[in-house]
Amino acid sequence: MSKIDKLTEETVCQIAAKYGNDPQQIIAVLLDIQEASGKNFVDQKWAQLTSEVLNVPLSKVYDILTFYAMFSTSPRGKYIIEICQSAPCRFCGVKNVILWFEKAAGVKLGETSADGKITLLGTSCVGACEKGPVVKIGDDVFGDLNEEKVINLVKACREGTLKEVYLCQN
Repeated sequence: MSKIDKLTEETVCQIAAKYGNDPQQIIAVLLDIQEASGKNFVDQKWAQLTSEVLNVPLSKVYDILTFYAMFSTSPRGKYIIEICQSAPCRFCGVKNVILWFEKAAGVKLGETSADGKITLLGTSCVGACEKGPVVKIGDDVFGDLNEEKVINLVKACREGTLKEVYLCQN
């Protein structure tokens, strides 16, 4: 689904219809709504409309939105930088990585940059312990981090060139 500057009721209904208005497809519907929001979140009014269109209780919609880490009910950046905070990454110096990201992005863990491009979050293990400390940005994992790599990742997010950095790293 392409990014839409302003999500509308019609767009939300089209997303649900794409999945046959099937309540069992609620996660896929909510993921598409979140992507289409342009701010990486599902607004309360779209959660309500999803509830109505799929004929599921609003409480079930919120159970999903608040249980799964991939969802948010408040605006987030275009790039969500998830910093692994598992034991192996802590052992490999993730505290420094957090500080480097906070400095480079200009925000603290849990915050979104003023330009709306970057949100810094902590996460549990992403399964790349051999490359620790690691971060996950979208579906891509970046490891063996040092301050220079962190600065370059933040710069790539701001410039929209993250894929090129990923392709060069792997």
